[in-house]
Order: sequence, then C-alpha cells, then structure tokens
Amino acid sequence: MATVEVRREPADDEPGRTLLAEFEREIAERYPGWDSSQGPTALPAEIGPPTGCFLVAYVDGQPSGCGALKRLDGETAEIKRVYVAPQARGHGVARRLLTALEAAARELGYARARLDTGARQPDAVALFRSSGYEEIPDYNGNAYAAYWFEKGL
Repeated sequence: MATVEVRREPADDEPGRTLLAEFEREIAERYPGWDSSQGPTALPAEIGPPTGCFLVAYVDGQPSGCGALKRLDGETAEIKRVYVAPQARGHGVARRLLTALEAAARELGYARARLDTGARQPDAVALFRSSGYEEIPDYNGNAYAAYWFEKGL
C-alpha cells in the first residue's frame, strides 16, 4: 500500500511548476488546441493565500499530483488543476486531493465548491459524481468543458 501525503505548497515553486506543466501537457494531448492561456485562469496569485491554495500530493515521498483552490466569490471556491501523474494513479491520490481541497475551502470560509471537466476525462467525471458533486449549468464559459459541478461544503 502506497503512503500518500498532501501538503500546501506554492504553485510557482518546485514541485508545483513541474506538476502543472505535466497537467498542461496531458490536457493539451486530450484537447488539441488547448493551452493554459485559454478559458478560466489558475494563476499562482489566484490559487494562493489568502483566498486559495495549491496542494501537492506525495506518494511514497515523491511528488505525484496536485490540485488548486481559487476564489469565485465570497461563498464559492473553484477547484482547479487536479492532476495525478500516470505512475501514481490507482492509489486514491485524486480522491485524497479532492478531499483535502474541500477541507481547505471550508477552512477558508467557502460554503460550496465548483469545478469543471471535459468529455475526454471520464475518470474525473466519475470521481466528482462519486464524491457528491452535482451537475450544474455552465458557470465559467470554459469552451473545453462538458461538465460543470457543484457541491455544498
């Protein structure tokens, strides 16, 4: 059984930069034409204190995944950039990240979390549904998203 630890760290420092670059590469492969300058943003200032956070998941001591929290409004946080490296998948890392992001959102005073994902990410859709997220209408105009979800915290 792998040991998974989740820590708050800066997105614009290592290992955050590397994990976010891996996320961007994978999303660009799944969605030709996508790059991080399009659609909703997740800039380091947006996903850092005091209104957000960036988490890194370590599997057996190795940085293996990440996720971020961004303020949408005083009541709502958006979960962004959830990514698990291919070699770390199947160990519950994504669910651990999602749970930790929800806890961070509650800690920061948010009442609900929103997120979006695309049609070419069926594992993400399944994770979000099984974690209690309910589909809602498009809230952010992300042209690459096919699903928008919300969960009360």
